[in-house]
Amino acid sequence: MPELPEVEVVRRGLERWVAGRTVAAVEVLHPRAVRRHLAGGADFAARLTGQTIGAPMRRGKYLWLPLAGGEMSVLGHLGMSGQLLVQPQDAPDEKHLRIRIRFADAAGTELRFVDQRTFGGLSLHDSVPGSADGLPDVIAHIARDPLDPLFDETAYHLALRAKRSTVKRALLDQSLISGVGNIYADEALWRARLHYERPTAQLTRPRSVELLGHVRDVMNAALAVGGTSFDSLYVNVNGESGYFDRSLDAYGREDEPCRRCGTAMRRRPWMNRSSYFCPRCQRPPRASS
Repeated sequence: MPELPEVEVVRRGLERWVAGRTVAAVEVLHPRAVRRHLAGGADFAARLTGQTIGAPMRRGKYLWLPLAGGEMSVLGHLGMSGQLLVQPQDAPDEKHLRIRIRFADAAGTELRFVDQRTFGGLSLHDSVPGSADGLPDVIAHIARDPLDPLFDETAYHLALRAKRSTVKRALLDQSLISGVGNIYADEALWRARLHYERPTAQLTRPRSVELLGHVRDVMNAALAVGGTSFDSLYVNVNGESGYFDRSLDAYGREDEPCRRCGTAMRRRPWMNRSSYFCPRCQRPPRASS
């Protein structure tokens, strides 16, 4: 699944190529691509046509396009393989093209939603009343992400301590902190020398602040190179892959030497996923007696 850096790369591309444009026509080519828009594809197309798109926004892994007037937004779910591409109007259709959005200007480009596995999609939602950024009401429960200037570090630390959970579970809890997924959680924990099963109640304020700093650092480093792409599915709006996977210190490095101490990295099954860690640098917590 794409995480915060990958979604932010897409948001920045949409801000450059789509913001301020008025929708002239919408084609829904696969019903699953608008399944979260409960009124169906025809209603989605009719309500979006004629709307002017504002500056694209993001909270954690969630991306949306506010519409002029501030009452509605288009929420984008990238899912496992969704791509929002800005393409020339005369470019051949992609094999898995699901939605086409054309604009009422002479720029000659259109917005396409392409999704091989059709787990993602677009949907129209009411904005939270009074929200300056058009936040869709269906994601109002999602916490701010660590790159958000309004992220509350004190509240996060207190919630972390009160969670009675383990540190990796807490990092992936979108009601506490959004945008962190499996890859960047493992990377931040390796940098902080914390085992993924460390109880959150054991984290002091300095340790939680340090961990948060590592989360921000790894995400900013990934953003600088376009995010992490393990295959051709994660791309920016121009279809280009990121290459932060070449710089990963923990994730995917089973049996390779730890870049810090040389010990062989390990992988363990974790919540239907995997956790990668160094058994020397990230010692497991002692079992309580």
